Amino acid sequence: MLTVLALLLGLLMLGHAKIPNRIGNLGSLVETFLPWFGLFIPVLLAGAVWRRSASAVVALLLPVLVWLSLFGGLLGDKAHRGGDLTVVSQNVDADNPDPARTTRDLAASGADVLALVELTPQAMGTYEKDLAKAYPYRTVQGTVGLWSKLPLSDTRPIDIVNYGPLADTEPAAEKIASNRALRTTVATEHGPLTVYVAHLGSVRVNPRAGFWTASRNKGGQALGRAVAAGPGGRTVLLGDLNGTMDDRAFSGITAQLHSAQEVAGDGFGFTWPTKFPVARIDQILVRGVRPESSWVLPANGSDHLPVAAGIKW
Repeated sequence: MLTVLALLLGLLMLGHAKIPNRIGNLGSLVETFLPWFGLFIPVLLAGAVWRRSASAVVALLLPVLVWLSLFGGLLGDKAHRGGDLTVVSQNVDADNPDPARTTRDLAASGADVLALVELTPQAMGTYEKDLAKAYPYRTVQGTVGLWSKLPLSDTRPIDIVNYGPLADTEPAAEKIASNRALRTTVATEHGPLTVYVAHLGSVRVNPRAGFWTASRNKGGQALGRAVAAGPGGRTVLLGDLNGTMDDRAFSGITAQLHSAQEVAGDGFGFTWPTKFPVARIDQILVRGVRPESSWVLPANGSDHLPVAAGIKW
């Protein structure tokens, strides 16, 4: 039995892209938490040793090799010193009890460009007042905004919430009227940098739909099309995408942009929830620039941890 379980674990991780989403989005659910499947390996190893099963130990080589091929590159620190620009992104939490603390910590991060999502009218005054000195340029579109030490231009909203009629399984609360994504251009001494800020729809466990990702997936598709139709060249996407980059739902985005954490980070860089992060759903994705470093900043009052990256031309 242990031998069979070890082989099934390896085959599950190896063929995760083949798991269908037709029933409760099972494939996306597995891909969201795929790194954690590695925890079954020491459990099965302990059982194999206790049972003195040589065949189970040998069978465990399959999941070990598959897990390392998928995630082994994230185990080391790939960061380098330097960088021409530091970017920071955070979901500041609509229910944040202390937005003043959040802004103090974010301003102290040294970011040149700071993206905030899940902004509320109640907290907006705090963010505007406390960040004004360090960031003379800003743009806010609905619930997302960008604060910058460098001039901004050509700002426009991106419609990622105009889905049309909701399906029967979709919570009505997901029909959000406000803007949740924007595109702007940052003027740097090396030339223009196109920056996208986005907050995709929530995911939920729904009794009728299973792992419900409809609004997020539709928003991700719209965002991918917007990036494809955008100016091209040097590009950074910042924000809360409510999913990991292993999830097939983001193929339209990951085909164009790559993760700063995967290229220049230290570890998995999990960001949510703050008290015990289990997934990296807050992303910094780039094209045309080179990530030199990528890291997660300490908790500052939000239910998401901030993410940062140093990029070089």
